[in-house]
Amino acid sequence: MARNPAPKDLSLKWLELFQICAQKGSLQAASKETGLTVSTVSHHLRNLEDHLGVELFNHSRRPMVLTPKGRVFLRGIDTALFSIRKAKAEASAGSIAEASYLRIGTIEDFDSDMMPELAVFLSAKMPTCDFMYQTDSSHTIIEMLRNRHLDLGITTTPDDRMRDLHDRPLLRDPFVVVLPRVSEQSLTDIVEGRTKLPFLRFSSNLIIARQIESQMRRLGLSSPSNFECSNNQSLMAMVAAGAGWTITTPLLFSRAKRFQPKLKMHRFPGKSFSRTLALVSTPDCSRTVLNLVDTKMRMLIQDFAIAPQHKRTPWLMDSFLLIK
Repeated sequence: MARNPAPKDLSLKWLELFQICAQKGSLQAASKETGLTVSTVSHHLRNLEDHLGVELFNHSRRPMVLTPKGRVFLRGIDTALFSIRKAKAEASAGSIAEASYLRIGTIEDFDSDMMPELAVFLSAKMPTCDFMYQTDSSHTIIEMLRNRHLDLGITTTPDDRMRDLHDRPLLRDPFVVVLPRVSEQSLTDIVEGRTKLPFLRFSSNLIIARQIESQMRRLGLSSPSNFECSNNQSLMAMVAAGAGWTITTPLLFSRAKRFQPKLKMHRFPGKSFSRTLALVSTPDCSRTVLNLVDTKMRMLIQDFAIAPQHKRTPWLMDSFLLIK
């Protein structure tokens, strides 16, 4: 069957959909990501192929496979689309008040106090901007940034390299041991597994859990554990009830205000270790917006977390710090 004559002008939409289809390997995945119907995605791809006069995909293969010409074309437009997105971001960065859309992701560590303050602040600074806020795990936020579903995020820095993302370290958050306040057993005996008090751990799929487990293995520590949870508040509730002990951080401890009268925070025995929280962005995110969020988040972290914890727990002053 003959195809319809190709439209005269090359469409940016065709290029973006081609890039997504090439990355995802299916029309259905591209449809889900863009919110367009499968038939609409297919129509745009056919228009692009008609315009170029070549087949970019082998349409008889599943999942979708690029033809040799399609691979060459993809290499060329990857660079071009990055430049276009960066130019658009820089063009809109001249005036924060004129920004139109911003998607921010954050781990729950900041969700209760600081993110609402940031949202109010940004709404006032960027009155014409549509905002989308996402709370999730660090690895999910990083994946969303890589897939361009978010513009910037505040996450735990993973052990592996960020590759195509940019990060600005914000906070050094040391690991600490939290025990029931009424516990009469020694900290060393508990951490080294010489008591019956179980270790309550973060879910193993979280970056923070992998960091803790890695350090414990390096130190040869092993403690009985029968409880795993992705939510810090639940861990703090269990420790406050005397059901066990845990390893967490001052930032997370500061969120557990209702349980703190029944908790006691201690330095991690032996060699100390910490996690880094960072502002992570796509390469094409506006630098002006990044600077604005960076400055405000540092003020919020200092006011809501660091200053109160330093006052209550002076021994944290040399380790729980903003990274300059």
